[in-house]
Amino acid sequence: MRMISKTQIDDAVIWAVANQKGGVGKTVTTVNLAAALSAMGKRVLVVDLDPQGSASNNLLSGGAGWGGVYGVMRGEIGAKEAVQKDQCAGIDVLAADEDLVAVEVELVGIVGREAVLAGRLEGIRRLYDYVVIDSPPTMGFLAINALVAADRVLVPIQCEYMALEGLTRLMATLDRVAALKGLERIKRMYVLTMYDQRTNLSSDVVREVREHLGGEVAKTMIPRAIKVAEAPGFGRTVLDHDPWGAASLAYRVLAEEVANVSRS
Repeated sequence: MRMISKTQIDDAVIWAVANQKGGVGKTVTTVNLAAALSAMGKRVLVVDLDPQGSASNNLLSGGAGWGGVYGVMRGEIGAKEAVQKDQCAGIDVLAADEDLVAVEVELVGIVGREAVLAGRLEGIRRLYDYVVIDSPPTMGFLAINALVAADRVLVPIQCEYMALEGLTRLMATLDRVAALKGLERIKRMYVLTMYDQRTNLSSDVVREVREHLGGEVAKTMIPRAIKVAEAPGFGRTVLDHDPWGAASLAYRVLAEEVANVSRS
C-alpha cells in the first residue's frame, strides 16, 4: 500500500482530531469545526472513526447504515459510495457504529494495516477541501490509522484540572507516526475547550498550556456553553442550534485559523 507523504495542491487537507484523554470535547470539536468550514463555502468530509458513532449520530438521522467507514476499511465498499450527506450542515459523512470495533481483529493480517484508512481515502481527496477525522479516545489501531492518514492533528484540551495529562504519550505517538511516514514532525494545533472565563481554574489552565505548547496553541478558545451540549440532542451542530452564540462564533473563528494554517 502506497503511503501518502505529501498533500497535493488540489487534495483535501486531512485533519485528525485526537486526544487519548476522554471528555475533552473531541467529537464536538470535529462536528462544529466541520460545520464552520462548510459555512465558509468549503467542501468538507467528516470521517467518524470512533465506534461510539457520536459524530455520525449528531450529523445523520439514520446513523451509519450499511457500509459506512467499517465497510470502507474492510474494502467492501468504496469511500465515495459510502459517503452520506448531512442536509442540515452541508457536510459529507463516512459514518461509524459499534461494528467498527471488530475491524482491528479482522484486518490483523493486512500488510501496512496502519495505513488502511489513508489508502481508502486517497481516491476521494480531490472531492474535498477538508477531511476532518474524529478519532477514538485510545491510541489503538483506529487512532493510529487516523494519524497516519492525517496531514495535521488538532488536539482539544479541556480547561480543567490535569489538562495536560496524557499529552506526553500523545506526543510520543505522533513522533512514532511521523517516523512511519518519513516526516520529521507531524504538524499540530492545540485548541482549548470548555473555557469558563468566570473561573480562576480556566485562566490557570490557559496560562499553563500556552507556556508549555507556545505558538501551536490556537488563539481561539471554545467557551463552555449549554447550547453546545444541547445541539446533538436536536440532531444539529451548535452553529445551527445557536447561530449567534459565543460557541458558534468561536468555532467560526477557529475554522478561519485552521484554514489559514492548513496550506503552510
